[in-house]
Amino acid sequence: MVKMPFSCGECHLVLKDGVDQCPRCPSAPVSSDWTGYVIIVNPERSEIAKRLQVDKPGRYALKVNIR
Repeated sequence: MVKMPFSCGECHLVLKDGVDQCPRCPSAPVSSDWTGYVIIVNPERSEIAKRLQVDKPGRYALKVNIR
């Protein structure tokens, strides 16, 4: 069984394996219940980055479910 990495409930950043707190939003909840995956390389030129309100390159979940 593959363990899903956590994703930030606020900025949707997909965190590295073993990390359970977002470095960008330390007080935000994280969840392993997320769907969709996108890698943003150049946020200034990306329509998806604009929709997700992303301003930094990285790996992001499209939807994060927080319980």
